[in-house]
Amino acid sequence: MTHFTTAPGTRARRGVIAAAALFLACAAPVPAARALAAPETSPAAHRHADADDWLYVTVTRGDTRTADTRGALLRCDPPRGHSRAEDACAQLRSAGGDVRAIPHRDAFCSMIYAPVTVRAGGRWQGRAIDYTETFPNACVMRARTGDVFALDE
Repeated sequence: MTHFTTAPGTRARRGVIAAAALFLACAAPVPAARALAAPETSPAAHRHADADDWLYVTVTRGDTRTADTRGALLRCDPPRGHSRAEDACAQLRSAGGDVRAIPHRDAFCSMIYAPVTVRAGGRWQGRAIDYTETFPNACVMRARTGDVFALDE
């Protein structure tokens, strides 16, 4: 017999991400004529594309026994969602929405192991985003992901 298990809180996180996606889908209905029109290439079209860019980001500190999870819905037109939303949106735009492509900062981080797991799920320029990574501590996380996961600052 095979048993499959999920980490505690996984269903809750999936539910929160699904609720955020449903909220966004219902909050901004698109008129049928606009949905069928050919894509625009003007600056106004770029601003409209940014309006559809969103990520639900979470930061979990600790392991599964002592997890402390925080999350926020990061929107980029206008930037909102957490205290560093403007910087996070600029970094994501320059990286094409790929958290892994954000330039790494030089930082001197301690070698103290205090695991931090980050997750980002949503849509960026029409693509689905699903990113998860565990870092040895918050300093390394900030050096590698910029301000995208700066929820508690």
